[in-house]
Amino acid sequence: MQHDYTTRVIWTGNLGTGTSGYKDYARTWNIAAEGKPVVECSNDPLLGGDPAKMNPEDLLISALSACHMLWYLHYAAVAGIVVLGYEDAPVARGETGAGGAGRFLSCELRPRITVAEGADLEEAEAIHHRIHEVCYIARSVNFPVSYAAEVHVTPV
Repeated sequence: MQHDYTTRVIWTGNLGTGTSGYKDYARTWNIAAEGKPVVECSNDPLLGGDPAKMNPEDLLISALSACHMLWYLHYAAVAGIVVLGYEDAPVARGETGAGGAGRFLSCELRPRITVAEGADLEEAEAIHHRIHEVCYIARSVNFPVSYAAEVHVTPV
């Protein structure tokens, strides 16, 4: 079964003269999807982007992390593991070639998961190994995605 996903990317960086010169325009845009809040974006701060706005690299590693989290929560619920908290701080490694072209080399997800007392901690760890078989985003990228999870137990 195939599905379509769609958003609108709207360049907001016309400073009045368009791309009349390399420094005459801003590298900013908005991501819009019907019925959802607009996300203001810029390019990587290493390339002169606005560090206060999301950039494509931020969005990609966030998508990897969110997909992993959603599958983790699903598998945990099915396994009877009560997840009380989930937070991730993914780290991706990239490289830029001599001509300026870049790419991701890898991404490590670093979820910190809090589970209720009595949870099967072996199963809580094993769930991570199954996620790459089903995660839409991780299955779509051409670089390795790994994880280094921490699981904390909290009494209910």
